[in-house]
Amino acid sequence: MCGLMKLGLNLSFAVKRWLDPVQLAGMVKNDFGVEHVQFTWDLIDPWWPDEQRDIMIDQYKQAFESEGIEIDATFGGLASYSFAHLLAPSKVQRDIAFLFFKRAIDMTVRMGGKVMGTPVGGMSYDDARDLSRRKKLYEEMLAYLRALAKYGKIKGLEEIHIEATPLITEFPHSPEVCIKMMEDLEGTDIPIRLLVDWGHALYKPLLKEEADIELWFQKCAPYIGSIHLQQTDGLLDRHWDFTHEGGIVTPELIKKATTEAGLDNLTQYLEVVTIFEEDDDKVYEGMKKTMDYLHKELGC
Repeated sequence: MCGLMKLGLNLSFAVKRWLDPVQLAGMVKNDFGVEHVQFTWDLIDPWWPDEQRDIMIDQYKQAFESEGIEIDATFGGLASYSFAHLLAPSKVQRDIAFLFFKRAIDMTVRMGGKVMGTPVGGMSYDDARDLSRRKKLYEEMLAYLRALAKYGKIKGLEEIHIEATPLITEFPHSPEVCIKMMEDLEGTDIPIRLLVDWGHALYKPLLKEEADIELWFQKCAPYIGSIHLQQTDGLLDRHWDFTHEGGIVTPELIKKATTEAGLDNLTQYLEVVTIFEEDDDKVYEGMKKTMDYLHKELGC
């Protein structure tokens, strides 16, 4: 623990590498010293047939419970992020995305998670640059999210967290848009909150002067439900571990930005995404050194 802040772990690092639930849970607890995780849909696709999917869900749930690890949430991974989802040009695809997210809620609840998190999707090139289409798709997206909140309440989900990105083809993509979107979603059946990613908020090529984590935290603080932590240089969305040189995220900045915005009570999930061709042992070593470093420097 660092004050009240919890250091958590998104399981993205394990994709295509550590796929045995018992082995992974042991690694997370004993090697990385983590008790709070965010499960990635890259390990279990919500679309998979219920009977077989639920067997796998139960295996992960039991393995992590046996190690005393809490699966706080599930979160969309790389595979899911490639789809346009609730901002697709076609209503057919938007309706499919609605069903997909309902299945993700089902998976989350069965796994014991309280939160389902995801980006909402992305617009096409033309739609993103057409003000009337942007407005229409935005309003429809809000309606889908309200319906998902209603479904989530029925199923026993507690919150939905929407990840902000710096892309104009997505919502929300800036502090101001984050605030407006959260205000537009007030009063949903269960709370819909923001997930702010350090790398997204520091992405200079698109955000320019708004590539400032302290700005994002200060402005959006009342609406933030969780945080993705990563090392980055601000030039690309790196999702590095903390062994990389050239990173601009320091323990001092993490503590300062979090504390001054009053966000110490939130879990910050380290989200490391490596190229699939990277050596498995090198990935493990980077994760081990990173978690040891963060525990020491943040006092978690």
